[in-house]
Amino acid sequence: MSGDVRRAEDHPARGGGLAASGPAGGSPPVADTRHRELHDLRISVTDRCNFRCSYCMPRSVFGPGFRFLPPSEILSFEELARVARLFVGLGVRKLRLTGGEPLLRRGLPKLIELLPQAPGIDIALTTNGSLLAAHAAELSNAGLARVTVSLDSLDDATFQRMNDAQVPVREVLHGIERAVAVGLQVKINAVLRRGVNDAGLLDLVRYFKGTGIILRLIEFMDVGTTNGWNRAEVLPAQEILARISSVFPLESAQPNYPGEVAERHRFQDGDGEIGIIASVTQPFCGDCSRGRLSAQGMFYTCLFAAEGHDLRAVLRSGASDDELTALVRGIWQRRRDAYSELRGQPPLQLRPRPKIEMSYIGG
Repeated sequence: MSGDVRRAEDHPARGGGLAASGPAGGSPPVADTRHRELHDLRISVTDRCNFRCSYCMPRSVFGPGFRFLPPSEILSFEELARVARLFVGLGVRKLRLTGGEPLLRRGLPKLIELLPQAPGIDIALTTNGSLLAAHAAELSNAGLARVTVSLDSLDDATFQRMNDAQVPVREVLHGIERAVAVGLQVKINAVLRRGVNDAGLLDLVRYFKGTGIILRLIEFMDVGTTNGWNRAEVLPAQEILARISSVFPLESAQPNYPGEVAERHRFQDGDGEIGIIASVTQPFCGDCSRGRLSAQGMFYTCLFAAEGHDLRAVLRSGASDDELTALVRGIWQRRRDAYSELRGQPPLQLRPRPKIEMSYIGG
């Protein structure tokens, strides 16, 4: 492995992590009907992606004839920054830029410069990593603190079959190395599908163990309506842990902050940790603190939401900051989403319904 990756622990995050305090001015964060406070906002900056991963943007749906959003329908950097500032005023302390693939949005470092960068505000990015090497330094200089890279396999054939874009693993690994070299804190996300890429689980663990880079393993989720989700392909968290522990013994670790989506597990030899996101078998709706803003300005209060709330129309109608803030506060205060909990309560069967595609809101 490259020495650049091995030195990941030498570059602490500069965003300050999640603050426990409320919004500026001392008012408490806004909470929903289940007392879940709004702390995280995922901001999609584009609906386009250069990958066609089957669990997110299958080519059979998002092919050459698919109509992506024209620029006029996408929120400008100034609009996104304004919305982010208002959400920070409601208690958000973590801003994550997503897509599609966010690095396809031209001039993205400019948006990062416009985002609130006060102490305690954590600015992060989720990317497929294929374009990261070329942009890592500029992103870091603009104020980005952390980056999460999606990497589902280290095996080229498996990886390219999953991304359906002929992008080799080495391009993503090069992006990771560059991100580490310029001081970004890096995490890796891997979606595990039984019979597709789970045979490479231990290869991923072995590669990142001891690098200071945290590998997060994600159960295959039924996001959207086009990813062909099949429960039989879900590799449950307990099986993931058992497979890893049989080679690399693990012990549980406490969450870093309330509402953290990944269960933390440390290697018993002290050589780092992994995270497991088990939305299917161990739902964490009870302390979910995340809102999501699509590239066209729709605000969603759940990853599995059927409908969003149109903030773009209000933004472009001349609404004041106070009016926008009141709108978002009211939406969140009425929130009662718990899709993953309901899905996991047999014999209850959730009625089929449309769900927002993951490529629109970044997962």
